[in-house]
This record gives sequence, C-alpha cells and structure tokens, in this order.
Amino acid sequence: MTKRTSAKYKIDRRMGENIWGRPKSPVNKREYGPGQHGQRRKGKMSDFGLQLRAKQKLKGYYGDLTEKQFRRIFGEAERIKGDTGELLIGLLERRLDAVVYRAKFVPTVFAARQFVNHGHVLVNGKRVNIPSYRVKEGDVIEVREKSKQMVVLLESVQLAERDVPDYIEADHSKMTATFVRTPGLADVPYAVQMEPNLVIEYYAQN
Repeated sequence: MTKRTSAKYKIDRRMGENIWGRPKSPVNKREYGPGQHGQRRKGKMSDFGLQLRAKQKLKGYYGDLTEKQFRRIFGEAERIKGDTGELLIGLLERRLDAVVYRAKFVPTVFAARQFVNHGHVLVNGKRVNIPSYRVKEGDVIEVREKSKQMVVLLESVQLAERDVPDYIEADHSKMTATFVRTPGLADVPYAVQMEPNLVIEYYAQN
C-alpha cells in the first residue's frame, strides 16, 4: 500500500466516516477508530472537539492540507465580504487539484495533486503544475495531449461512484473541463456533512 493510500484511509478511520464515499474505505467495515483503543466507548464530544473535528475533516478532504495552507485560505475567506463558511468552501473548490478531481479525471483528490504536480494539466492552454493554483470562472482545464491515454484517466472517467457537479462542465471525449461558477456549500457533492460554521468557531477561539 502506498503512503498516499494509507494516509487517505487513515483519515477515514480517524474521522470514523467515509469522507470521500469510496467503496474501499475501511470505515465501511469498521466504524471505530484505528489502534488498540479504537473500540472504546466514545464519550460525548466537547464543543472544541466538534469544532476541531470539523476542521480536520474539511482539511483532510482536500488532500490533507497543512495547517498553514488551510489557515491561509480561511484567513482569505474571512477578509472577503460575505458568508465566511460559503466563501471558504468556494476557495477550496477553486483549487486546481479539486477541479481536476471534480471533473473525474482522477479517482481521488490525492491522485489529482500528483497529476497536476507531474505537469499533465493545462489551464487556458498553459501548463500549470501547482495543485493550489486557483482557477477563475470560465477557465478551461485540459489534460495535456500526451497524457490523454493514461490508464488512471480512462479508468476514472468510467467510475460510477460519483458525478461531475453542475458548476463544472466536463467533456470526457476531449478531456476538458470548464469551471462555470464558484459553488456554495449546498452545491458541493460531499459524501458526508461538512460544517464550515464549526471551522469558523474553531478559529474564532484559537
């Protein structure tokens, strides 16, 4: 098992939820946490615990971002006028690796980060290899010509476990996707409930 895969499953086990809705997640078989004490009865979680968990879940979902990265995105959402929780989700969904994942070019958000890193993606015809690159409405994301026959790409497009959301228009025959609009929380097809309001409370107190 690769480091990336084990990290992905570790996040699921730690949260006790299948946060990507993947059929192979260990949580589908065991809902308790990892390790020898994982099956202990859980006490009622404190407000801080709930807030911390909401932050870890959202941070983990986008490829286990570092605290520094996530804090920076949150700080940006806070500075923009409007609903901070909705803006936070919008900024996370505008990451290039998130768009590549949503367009079903790759099976996981971890694979999306690697796919972008390795230079397989063009944005408006220019190669971009920075996963955190922020796309704008109307941007066209395209798989590089040389990469269009990659097995991971062809397999991912066929996956029935998730659909392309309506804020992205994907053409799998050409391997292109257009970022139509910035989504809000209700638009994003999360497999589990995300609670950005608890993330706001967490940072307000810490």
